[in-house]
Amino acid sequence: MAKHERYRNRIEILQGTLDLLILETLRWGPQHGYGITQTIRLNSGEVLDVETGSLYPALHRLEKQRWISSEWKISENNQRVKTYRLTARGRKRLASERSRWDRLLQAMAGILEPGAKENEA
Repeated sequence: MAKHERYRNRIEILQGTLDLLILETLRWGPQHGYGITQTIRLNSGEVLDVETGSLYPALHRLEKQRWISSEWKISENNQRVKTYRLTARGRKRLASERSRWDRLLQAMAGILEPGAKENEA
């Protein structure tokens, strides 16, 4: 995909959705900021590209709400990196957000494919 097409087709991620993506990514274990963005990008088929200017304010917000915690570590490349980890409080929030997201997806499916549920019955 050409660079200008990527920017033209960029998907704006709402704050709550970005929070959910970050919490979900950290569900599998601690990661540093770059690892979080790469996981989101790769797992979304390179459709979602979280910019640094969006990621770090979200990480700070999630940390302030105590849904994640952070600590400084030395990476394999011998560089100092801040890693983020999901807290117990964050796991509860993630479960709540996933439930809300599932309801939203079902509502959207009902609008986009109104006959689908009737066909399943």
